Amino acid sequence: MAFSVADLAEAKAFRISPKDTNYFVMLFDKDSDKIDNIFVIEIFKTGGATPPNEHAAAHEFFHVLHGEGVARCDGKTLPIKKGDSLLLHPGSEHVIENTGAGKLYTLTVMTPNEGFAELIRGGERVELDADDIRILQGN
Repeated sequence: MAFSVADLAEAKAFRISPKDTNYFVMLFDKDSDKIDNIFVIEIFKTGGATPPNEHAAAHEFFHVLHGEGVARCDGKTLPIKKGDSLLLHPGSEHVIENTGAGKLYTLTVMTPNEGFAELIRGGERVELDADDIRILQGN
C-alpha cells in the first residue's frame, strides 16, 4: 500500500483508564497500518493531564492543534499553545496538562510504538462529542 488515509468519521477513540482525563483518537498504528509507530489525536478535558510517564526507547512528539496547557519534563515547565510542537526523548518523565478554558487537542506521535497502541486499544471506548468532531475537522 502506497499510502493510508485516516477517516475521522470512522475513527475510534479510547481512554486508557476510566479515571483518565485524556483520551485518544486512533489515526495510524500497528493494527491498522502495519507500522512501528503510532499517530493519534490526544484530547485532554478541561483541567485534564496525562499521568506522569516515560518511555524507555520511544520519542514522543506533541503538536498542539487547539487549546493551551503546560508540558512538564524532568523538572522543567513549558507553556504550550496552538501551533507549538514538543519532542520528548526516551527516559524523560513528563506530564502534559490542559490549563486552558476548553479542551486541549494534540497530534501525538510515538516512535517506536513501544506498546502504546496496544495500551490505548486495550482501554475503554469513548464517544467523540460535537466539539471534538468540529476541532478534528478543522472548523
